[in-house]
Amino acid sequence: MITHESSLHDYSSQLRFVVNNYTDHGLRSGDFNNVVLGGLGGSGIGAAIAKNWFFDKMELPIETVNDYHLPAYVNERSLVILNSYSGNTEEALQMFEEAIGTGAKIIVLSSGGKITELAEQHGLPLYRIETGFQPRMTIGYGLSYLLLILSDLMGTDLKEEIAQIADDLEEKQERQIDSANTIFQFFKNKLNSKFVIVADRFFHASAVRFSQQLNENSKLEAFVHALPETNHNVLESYTEKLDTNFIFLYCEENPRVAARFDFLVGHLEMDNNKVLPLLIPNYDLFTIYDIIYRLDWVSVMMANELDAPLMEVPMISTLKEYLADLEIVEEDGDGE
Repeated sequence: MITHESSLHDYSSQLRFVVNNYTDHGLRSGDFNNVVLGGLGGSGIGAAIAKNWFFDKMELPIETVNDYHLPAYVNERSLVILNSYSGNTEEALQMFEEAIGTGAKIIVLSSGGKITELAEQHGLPLYRIETGFQPRMTIGYGLSYLLLILSDLMGTDLKEEIAQIADDLEEKQERQIDSANTIFQFFKNKLNSKFVIVADRFFHASAVRFSQQLNENSKLEAFVHALPETNHNVLESYTEKLDTNFIFLYCEENPRVAARFDFLVGHLEMDNNKVLPLLIPNYDLFTIYDIIYRLDWVSVMMANELDAPLMEVPMISTLKEYLADLEIVEEDGDGE
């Protein structure tokens, strides 16, 4: 069985798999008016990270959807890219059916399941992901595929860069794990407090990823605040010592935003709040993969310290059972 630890030790192999199996889809940005990236949970967060990377690089508007329905503007001039690791995520399947109905161009990322069958039936571009993982372990696959798909739209090729990132990640793995342990040790004695990750625009999606990993792996409360927006509201709640662990995730791309982080660090530490600033030197593709990797390890270390069921998501499983039973009731009702 693939564990979270083993998947992290082999993290770079996910990038290599994508580089070795990716083929150009033959589409170009001039073919479309917009791009929609659909996916949920571990299959959806890569879309948010990829969208942010192309924020100032692609002329086409990119939207991410973590829901059942596509935006009303989706039509035959739209590109809809759907990622469902299991292939059976009900929201992704609903988006697939809606995309077919609009005549949009569709690309699918999956390891199998119903959405793979549908993609093959309709003769759609399909990028396969290796099986055996839990969805939240597969961000190396989903993010890498999306970066290559979107860069191809622009007529550029990121294969060589992603291959180099895989080499760098493998070379620096021991240092990255040591770094993760340092972060873990900083909060080790206060793990039962909620976590608030404050991020800038550049690392906001990476902060959401970390929050999700704390939720699913460590079973901890975690929330994300983005600057500068929350300086206009949430700041007023930072008035005393809080039962909160703060992690700041940011770079210096925007000096005005970096100054806001400096202010917050001083303000919160003045009241003896637990604050760990993670100032990332550069915003580039390597640092994106690197921070995901290090913080994933942090969540695993916290889960093991708390003896949390790292490989299990009992509440999510219970919800799926509830929804499955609800569908049966609804079908029975329709039959009557």
